[in-house]
Amino acid sequence: MTTAPSTTTDEAPQPAAPAPSKSSWAPLRPLILRLHFYAGVLVAPFLLVAAVTGLLYAGSFQAEKLVYDHELTVPAGEEKLPISEQVAAARKAHPEGTISAVRPSPEADATTRVMLSGVPGVDEGHTLAVFVDPYSAKVRGSLEQYGSTGALPLRTWIDEFHRDLHLGEPGRLYSELAASWLWVISAAGLVLWFSRRRALRKVRGTKGRRRTLGLHGSVGVWAAAGFFFLSATGLTWSTYAGATIDELRTSLGQATPSVSAAAGGEHAGHGSAAGQGGDAAHGVGLDKVLAAARAEGLGDPVEIVPPADANSAYVVKQVQRGWPTKQDAVAIDPADGQVMDVLRFADHPVLAKLTRWGIDLHTGVLFGLANQIALMLLALALILLIVWGYRMWWQRGRGTAFGRPIPRGAWQQVPPQILVPLLAGIAVLGYFLPLFGIPLAAFLAVDILLGEIAHRRGRRSYGTPAA
Repeated sequence: MTTAPSTTTDEAPQPAAPAPSKSSWAPLRPLILRLHFYAGVLVAPFLLVAAVTGLLYAGSFQAEKLVYDHELTVPAGEEKLPISEQVAAARKAHPEGTISAVRPSPEADATTRVMLSGVPGVDEGHTLAVFVDPYSAKVRGSLEQYGSTGALPLRTWIDEFHRDLHLGEPGRLYSELAASWLWVISAAGLVLWFSRRRALRKVRGTKGRRRTLGLHGSVGVWAAAGFFFLSATGLTWSTYAGATIDELRTSLGQATPSVSAAAGGEHAGHGSAAGQGGDAAHGVGLDKVLAAARAEGLGDPVEIVPPADANSAYVVKQVQRGWPTKQDAVAIDPADGQVMDVLRFADHPVLAKLTRWGIDLHTGVLFGLANQIALMLLALALILLIVWGYRMWWQRGRGTAFGRPIPRGAWQQVPPQILVPLLAGIAVLGYFLPLFGIPLAAFLAVDILLGEIAHRRGRRSYGTPAA
């Protein structure tokens, strides 16, 4: 989710407040106020979409369990069948495509998933998940699946709606724009709120625009930490900023490692062929592969990935994203079932671990239901902040004037020794976060143009105090 605490804290001047002219902070406040106001008004629609779709996504995990209960669960039995028999049953029911992965039943009442790729009618990048009763090998159904968390059609649709509005790669720009401005609007709102006198922050006993401002600021302050987190983690897998973060991690030696799946030595070329899914006629078979992974300490839930070709190994990896995270992986020679490589999550670089935890917390899987409830509350808070922000804009108008803008000229009040480093910092930030820098430049260009038009008409407002 990608969003901000204070979407429009556009404050009117408070006559009773003491003039902060002697403070070193005073020249910056009107500039921050103007930035917060315009960014909130213009970026808020993107934030609102991200908040609403994020709210839906946070609730989709529990909805998925209800909607697909028949496929996901079975009555607990006494003894599970060998994984090879379960896979054979899935292949008998669905001979199309090739086996891309197998997830053995992780719990007593859970089904086994056999994932098939290259199935006609299944979207590219998705697989067909065949659900098998681990006690009877009866196929309970099949559903299209997406992603490492095994999202089924309902959650997949909501996930793609949140991520790119079902517009593909171009649509991802909306969410990156929201994430890029999330922390900016949040930080500006915090500064504006805490710069107000304590007496002006209260909500009780107030009405009108001042009450709206009090609600907007109070909720924004309480939710700010969550919004900063959503912004930072949302950028880690965005199109442009995400690529920059990946390059930075790689240059620092903090990229996420992967287990080596290259089979070598005298057994090279004698392993399981791609798409055979560990058939006993090709290599040692799934049962021995799973047993070897268990011997290395890989507990449920795990995923078995068949060899990609004749020179590749089986890869068995833990797929538990919840806390405590289980992400160990092993590569197993298909010819003799020997462990060729082991990768422990404990040995991952620090930034790789933080990235994993951050993404999982952002998507609501790290702490399960509690995590999802927290995300839903953050999404609801953001929706309220946006509504209150636009309401304040309305209340700021006079007579027939809708939403009077903050007066121009705030930058002229900032001393050069503050303004120059500030602009340099914004330029550097805009370079690394292009969907922050480009819209900001566009805001400034439009604002300057409108100012010149107003000047030519004799209504220029540069130099007018903004707060």
